[in-house]
Amino acid sequence: MATMSDLSGGPAAIIVAAGQGLRAGQPVPKQFALVAGVPVLRRAADALRQGGVGRIVVAIPAGAEAIAAGCCAGLDDISFVTGGATRQLSVRKALEALEALAEAEPAQVLIHDAARPHCPPAVIARLLDALQRHFGAIPVLPVADSLAHADGALMGAPARREDLRRVQTPQAFSFAAILAAHRAWSGTPDAGDDAQVARAAGLAVALVEGDDTLHKLTFAGDFPAPASSVATRWPRTGTGFDVHRLVAGEELWLCGVRIDHPLGLSGHSDADVGLHAVVDAILGAIGAGDIGQHFPPTDPQWRGASSDQFVDHAVGLARAAGYAVGNVDLTLICEAPKIGPHRPAMQQRLAELLQVGVEAVNVKATTTERLGFAGRGEGIAAQAVAMLVPVGETGA
Repeated sequence: MATMSDLSGGPAAIIVAAGQGLRAGQPVPKQFALVAGVPVLRRAADALRQGGVGRIVVAIPAGAEAIAAGCCAGLDDISFVTGGATRQLSVRKALEALEALAEAEPAQVLIHDAARPHCPPAVIARLLDALQRHFGAIPVLPVADSLAHADGALMGAPARREDLRRVQTPQAFSFAAILAAHRAWSGTPDAGDDAQVARAAGLAVALVEGDDTLHKLTFAGDFPAPASSVATRWPRTGTGFDVHRLVAGEELWLCGVRIDHPLGLSGHSDADVGLHAVVDAILGAIGAGDIGQHFPPTDPQWRGASSDQFVDHAVGLARAAGYAVGNVDLTLICEAPKIGPHRPAMQQRLAELLQVGVEAVNVKATTTERLGFAGRGEGIAAQAVAMLVPVGETGA
């Protein structure tokens, strides 16, 4: 087999999250389900970040773009690609996407299962150290139980547990070598892992010490039981409130609709006060903090950003928690502009963003009888109430 000389440069990573995860018994595919209030995929990505990984490409199921983006909102250098029919095809597509996205081809890549949300940095350090001498490295654990081959329903020949290891991820490789190995793969289409693809290409794969915390979430029993069964049986309600100043020289966006007006709302993003209130209401309903925690105004990547993506994020997190939007009631508080002429367009756009029928969205407006900042025309306030229902009860 080939050996590997010294590698340089920081590692990139691929997270395989393209399966349906049905055996886990969660309301959404297991990679998007919550563990202690955080999506499994987000935990896996954060763990890789803590281990020094830079760019990440995630292979996801078709149609899962919104929920995946919601799980990973706020993470830099993370991209998504629709997975293939098998794990091997998903990894190959992600590797090729990483090759196309990177300014310079990464020297090393970690390939990780999203269903292993906890990854100690020490494991990543051991893998990267092994890559100084080998084309590939994988974390393994010894087998504690006695093993035997099965002869139908009867015990067959014994197997030597001393010769066997339990294989985990992330698995680490020379990027160029593993990409070439996947492109050359001619074995069965359901390669168990990337180490098998690497060995089929004649690459040496080193074994390093794994960790019990890399346990893979597979069945319903692998997920902690919710603290209260009420949270899984009953609708949940959240409220949101936001204010933005009206100034000259800014566009005016309300509920995802651009309105012709002499003044616009000032803020780090597009300052859509209606959407911001709705986002806070959804986040509040699932106990996920507020919009500022997810999209800090100090972060330059959100400067001038469309608030549509903030709504996508909140709806994705709600889905990950097993909820869909039941209905939203929004009140805009201002002297001008007049909301009535724009109300149908606002309700239609909100319905699209929330993935509900327009009848589930209500937009209304009021004034403060010319009292306070809103009465003086200095700004616009918005107040929202969102009702979330367990997935499946909206008919969507």
